[in-house]
Amino acid sequence: SEAGELMHGLINRSIEVFLSTTYGASAWADILRRADYDGDGFEAMLTYPDELTAWVIEAAVDLLGKDRETILEDLGTYMVSHPSVTRIRRLLRFGGVNFTDFLLSLGELPGRAKLAVSDLVLPELELNEDGQDHYILETHSDWPGYGHVLVGVLRAMADEYGALVFLEHRQEDCGKETVSIQLLESGFSSGREFQLAQQAG
Repeated sequence: SEAGELMHGLINRSIEVFLSTTYGASAWADILRRADYDGDGFEAMLTYPDELTAWVIEAAVDLLGKDRETILEDLGTYMVSHPSVTRIRRLLRFGGVNFTDFLLSLGELPGRAKLAVSDLVLPELELNEDGQDHYILETHSDWPGYGHVLVGVLRAMADEYGALVFLEHRQEDCGKETVSIQLLESGFSSGREFQLAQQAG
């Protein structure tokens, strides 16, 4: 299948863990019913139709009474910050020793993801500097709202690196979304300790 027609199970599994952990198993079961999905969850190494992922998000919006943008941003934050998904956090932390390095390496992220999971296709990312400590991140995706997930990821990674940033999602247009990133202070806090290998126990 062509990229964009199928969603990698790792993404769907992340959505499942986020929603079931945050809102409870019964809410997750209700979301799956509303999305007309007869399984009880997703397998990380399988692929699923893109529209199923969209239906799950829309069902969560309906059930939880939250707007789609908020759920997607919370998903992005969860994918970086929660202990159950350290694999994604480790992948992102390979991007650099500080938040600016991390930003400048974002264009390499789809390639790094593919090295980690060979059939995982992430949308392309392009970062442009737009003045002092101000960046514009562009993404082209078949999946509307991916930019909101990126806002959540960037917010969590700023916290991870101890940086203070102002983030703004800008208008979607023909599959293109942009995120404005203003770095206010790179050493706002000490950040979180990072280890490449997860400790046993």
